Formats: sequence, structure tokens, C-alpha cells
Amino acid sequence: MTEQYKDESSGISRRHFVKATSALVATPLFYHAAARACTHHTAPTEGVSPNNERVVPTCSTFDCGGKCDIRAHVADGVVTRITTRPDDELDLDMPIMRACVRGRSYRKFVYHPDRLKYPMKRVGKRGEGKFERISWDEATTLIADNLKRITAKYGPASRYVHVGTAVSGGTFSGDAMVRRLLNLTGGYLPYYHSVSMGNTAAATPYTYGVAASGSSLDTLLDTKLVILWGHNTTETIFGHSNHYFQQMKNNGTRFIVVDPRYSDTASSLADQWIPLRPSTDNALMDAMMYVIVSENLHDKAFIDRYAIGFDEDTMPEGVPANESLVAYLMGAKDGIKKTPEWAEPITHVPAQTIRQLARDYANTKPAALIQGWGPQRHNCGERTARGSTLLATITGNVGVKGGWAAGYGGIGNRKFTTGPDMPDNPVPAKISVMNWVQAADDASKVTPQDGLTGAEKLTSNIRILFSLAGNYLANQNPDINHTIKVLEDESKIEFIVASDLYLTPSARYADLLLPESSFMERWNIGETWGTGNYLLLSEKLIDSPFEARSDYEWLREVAAKLGVEKAFSQGRDEKAWIEHIWEASRKALPDENLPSFADLQIQRRHLFKSKPYVAFEDNIRDPQNHPFATPSGKIEIFSKRLYDMQHPEIPALSHYVPAHEGPEDVLATKYPLQLITWKGKNRANSTQYANPWLQEVQTQKLWINPLDAEKRGIAQGDSVRIHNDRGISMVPAEVTQRIMPGVVAMQAGAWWQPDANGVDHGGCANVLSSSRITALAKGNSHQTMLVEVAKA
Repeated sequence: MTEQYKDESSGISRRHFVKATSALVATPLFYHAAARACTHHTAPTEGVSPNNERVVPTCSTFDCGGKCDIRAHVADGVVTRITTRPDDELDLDMPIMRACVRGRSYRKFVYHPDRLKYPMKRVGKRGEGKFERISWDEATTLIADNLKRITAKYGPASRYVHVGTAVSGGTFSGDAMVRRLLNLTGGYLPYYHSVSMGNTAAATPYTYGVAASGSSLDTLLDTKLVILWGHNTTETIFGHSNHYFQQMKNNGTRFIVVDPRYSDTASSLADQWIPLRPSTDNALMDAMMYVIVSENLHDKAFIDRYAIGFDEDTMPEGVPANESLVAYLMGAKDGIKKTPEWAEPITHVPAQTIRQLARDYANTKPAALIQGWGPQRHNCGERTARGSTLLATITGNVGVKGGWAAGYGGIGNRKFTTGPDMPDNPVPAKISVMNWVQAADDASKVTPQDGLTGAEKLTSNIRILFSLAGNYLANQNPDINHTIKVLEDESKIEFIVASDLYLTPSARYADLLLPESSFMERWNIGETWGTGNYLLLSEKLIDSPFEARSDYEWLREVAAKLGVEKAFSQGRDEKAWIEHIWEASRKALPDENLPSFADLQIQRRHLFKSKPYVAFEDNIRDPQNHPFATPSGKIEIFSKRLYDMQHPEIPALSHYVPAHEGPEDVLATKYPLQLITWKGKNRANSTQYANPWLQEVQTQKLWINPLDAEKRGIAQGDSVRIHNDRGISMVPAEVTQRIMPGVVAMQAGAWWQPDANGVDHGGCANVLSSSRITALAKGNSHQTMLVEVAKA
């Protein structure tokens, strides 16, 4: 890829970019006086330091749960350093919104010599990464012409917009606006399902009638026991959970962490770590329920009043005998009691530990079993998600302060902003995000049984694809080696547009590659996850380097060439859209007391200070007037809707069923190790992988237990070959007792780096992961992988 660095290509381009990158060398990563640097500011407003440096509160718009309050120091059009929220702005009613290591390193991500600088079109084979520079006019003409040609030939359902999580933490994004443009010109093929937590969202309505969300974390401050089940909040910075969990820890709350890996969360919070074989969660839950019921520790009054399906006397009509929870646990049909001794060889959790865990959970009132999103990213993930709802129900921990109803959510997950106006999409069909490769390869094979909704069949393969601020195309997608065969076949997807800051593995497969602006170079509003409950203005701080542009800017040009610019932009530039969205949100949420947009630009954030929220509290307080939204109006331990599906992988009672590629699969004789991944502290998904500071924070390695390493002659630091029938990845070994025997682990989100033979040298787990979809949600099962490991 040949590029010329010319000052005339952009007003700030090379001079400011070189100045900024030079400043990086002079400024240390951790500025020890960061907390003191802004202490002269008494409100989150822009400040001016003695050297005329502006200090501006802002935030990123990545798919990152913290949405930290960072302070950008701007002088002469350059962000010179980043600090975070000072001590004198702390608000005891709100989480401490200080930046983590990701937030403190944003400058190195923005000012990096490898950033894409010019629009480029592909000149080699797709995937080779060979491009030549073109003008923006040529680029937008190529997009408009291909949209016209492909739509005329194949119809609007041939158009697809992929996942773009590098911008989904903001209310305004290029992927949203390209959908707006496509809707104005005939529509596109949409997808459903959240790769993050879609299996939980699909499964929990069969218990509660709606997708279960968590309570606000401030309702847990007096809880005596919290079980974090596959929930690694310390590294993921999940909605400022750590702020509340540390308060609880100081108050004497006992934490138990159930996880195959001794994570940083276990290290920082756990009074007890219980390692569990991946995909066997339901066996542990079943045995816990057996102990609770057989020892009469269940909350009988709660169950009688609020639930159905617990025993034979509370079953819905039309169901034969011995289908209730008690019947299952006692082995009424299969003759197997679900005792801790039954579960021990499946889970590798000792029977006495299972009894202790069950008794602790049932006897501590209230207790919170909080399940993370990792366990539900298995092909048994729906059963695992529902399993935690059954445990919460039989112990009376639903709808009560200090309890927890299901997987991690939180009242703060609600959207406070309305987003851009979106015209209706004329295309009725919708696919699961897991169907897109199949829809590109042979759309006739995507059926309602596979996840197609709104139609009996697709009218076209995917022929044009937009991947804006996303690396899912050829990095985060499972079974990469199969995916790239489809992408490389130019007779299938005919035109791929990618927009990014870097030449990511996915961007290499673009036909047209566009240089995106960073969050510091455009306007947006950042929203938090979980219980953060605040909005932050993410304003334009600096000009984009070289010829980088925001997606909205070039989409306006495409819209003009399609004859719909006026309808598309409504005469608004990017900042005007943010103002429009903000003012529309004020009208939609009158009780939230949002300031005017003019005032927001002064105070730069809005704190909600919502009242403590307990999920399903109204349903428990007043079931007569607030029944659950299930067919029975109660919590459905047994779901008649699931029973009527008669699917062996979707039991009406969420119980253990051996998973495909789980430890009981016959494939385990060939590939005896279970591989899992975790979300690390140094990147959000794969975003910021290219940041060299963050590569120093945590290097890509394979965690392997000493027992497994010794069997294979593997020593600390050895290069190892991780392989299965789908692919091969090579990384150094981290021999550690922090991972249980039989399980190996790598951090998720590493960039795929194949050699000439297709062997990955980047530690990208998705050369090994499966594209199998889950039975109920038609969702992802990235985490369910059997592998073997050998010394390279």
C-alpha cells in the first residue's frame, strides 16, 4: 500500500499529526499527577490552563461499558494529554467515572502512524490488503454507482450493514446513518440478535415474560452474598460495577466467583473461587437446586404465590406427569437424582463444594446470583441463562432489594437518547447476525428454521456490504477460515465498503477502504451501561488528520449522487444532528430534566441520579395489578411454550443437556481441551488492538494449567500450536494455575494474523470457534470450542 504524506491534502494533516505523535514520546503513559491536573475546575466545564491549553471533559463512543469521564488537554489543535475526573468533582451519589487504562491511552490510538489517511480502492485479490489511493469524489461515486447497479439487479434485500461496535457507544454513528440512507432508497436486509447477550435476551422471557434485566447496583449495598457467575467486571469495566462492588466488599459482602479462570475479578473480589467446566453450568445449577429442595431450603411461600411448574400440583394444563422441577431433580422420569455426586464428574466441582454453595445461596437472605455474558455465549447458553432464573425463583430472590433475577443487565441499560430519525425499512425479511455468511454464500439455505423471520425465503444473496467501524467481518466472526472463503469469492458479495481508523483484518477484505475520523474528531453523545445513568457530550476536539472523514460526511455525498441528500441530511451537519437528537430526547423524556443542548455544551454531562431500581419489584409487590407478562401471569419455572416446541435442546425446564463440543462430546477424544476466551482490560472487543501502549498492558498468550502443560511437554513461554478441524493459532504459553485443568483460555479480540499457510500467529480464537447457532435464539456460540494444544 503506497501512500504519500502531503500537507496540502488536509488543513492540519501532517504538521499537526507529526506534532501530536512527537508529543506522545515526551509524555509518559501514566501521568502521576493526573487527578491533580484539573483540580482547579469545580464543574465539568472547559478549563484553560496557564499555557492556554483547554481542558475538555469528553468520552469515547466505543462499545465500552464504562464510558469514562476523561479530560482532553487541547492546545494548538492537538490533544496533548489525557487526564481524568479530579477529586473535587466526586459525587457520592454516582459512580466514580475515572478512566481505566483504555481511557488513559486514547491519544496513542488517535495519534498513530498506522492510521488510514486516504480513500483507497482494492487493486489486488480480495483479502491481500493491496490498495491504491483515490479521491473522495471517486470513492463516493463508486458507492453510489454500485448501490444503483446492485439494487437494480438484485433488489434491496441484497444490501447489508454489518455490526460496528467501535461506534455503538454513541447515539449517532455511520452504521446507523447508512441504514437511514438505504431505507430512503428501498431498504436493506436487517439482522437481529446481540452477539454480546442475545441468548439471554431470548431465553429469559420464557421465565418472566420479558427479557430479564438486573436491578440497579445501588440496591445491593447491603447484600450479604453475591455470586458472580462468569462475570468478569474488573477487566471489562462493566457499567461501573466495580464502584459498587468495592463498596459492598468494604461493607462485608461475601463474593463467590464461579469461573473456569481465576480472573482479575476473582483476584480482586472473591472470598471463594469455584472453577467450573465450560458448558456444564446447568449441571451445577441442577445439583444446587436438588440440595435446596431436598433440604427444604426453598422459599415455599414465594413459589406458591408467584410461580408455576415447581411441583406436580403447579403444572399448566395439558402436560403429562413428572415434568415439574421437583420431578426432574428427583429423577422421576430418568431414574437419576440430580445430586452433587451426579454433578461432580460433569462439572469437576466437588460435591461438598456444590452443597456448600447451594446452602450459602439459599440461607443468605437476600442473595444475588449475577450471571455474566460469557456463559450464555455457548451453544447451551439459553439453558444457562434460564437456569439462573430458576435458582433466583426458588430462593425468593426475584423482585426483592438485594436479590437478583437473572443475568447482568441494569436499569441503566435503557436508552436515554432517541437516536437519529429512521425511516421504515421496506424489506420485511430479517436474519440472525449469525446467518450473514450463509446469506452471502447461498441465501436459499437461510430458512425460518435457521433464523429467518418475516419471510419464508430470501429474495437474494447479500451482494453489497457495509462494514463501518467494525471488525466482525473477518476477525470477530466465528470460523474465520470458512468466512474468508466466502469473502474471497467475488461472484458472491460483489462490493464491500469498509470504513475504519486502521487496516484491520476485516478492512483487508474491502473493495473500497475509507479513513474514518476518531471520536475526538466528531460530535456525539456517549451513553453508559449498567447503573451509570449519565450522558456525556463527546464533542469535536480536533480536526481529522490527512483526508480522514466521518462516515456521515461522505454519506451525504453518496446521498446527493443518489438524489436523496435533502431527505437524508434534512439540512443538518453532524453537530446539528446531535443537537436535534438531544432536543428530541428532552421531549421524549420530560421527567429526566435534560438540559438544553446549549447548556449541555457548558456542563458537558447530565447525571440522572435515578432512584434505586429493583427488577420485577412491582410484580412481586402487587401481583394482582402487575402480573408477569407470561401466559400464566406468573414466573414460569416450567414453560409450556418451550414444551410445545418439543426440541431436545430447548427443555421446558432449563436443565443440563450435554453441549455440542462440550466435555462429554465424542469429539473430546480427539480434542480434549475446552478453549474459552475472556474480554480483557486493554481493549473493547478488538478496538484498540493497534494501540501499542495497550499491547504492553496485556500480551496475547494461551493460559494452560500446569497439569495439561506437563502432559504435552510445554513450558512457560513456549510457542504452542492450538488447533482443531477449523483452524490453527500459535501463541506463547502462559502456564498457570489460574486456569482449571482441561480448559485453556485466550483473551478475545486479538487481530487475526495468518501466514502463507493460513496459520494464525496473532492469537485470534475465531479461527477455532464454531459458527453453530443456538437452538432458541439462533444466536452465537463463540465460546464452545474443543481444541488440542501442542508445543510448536
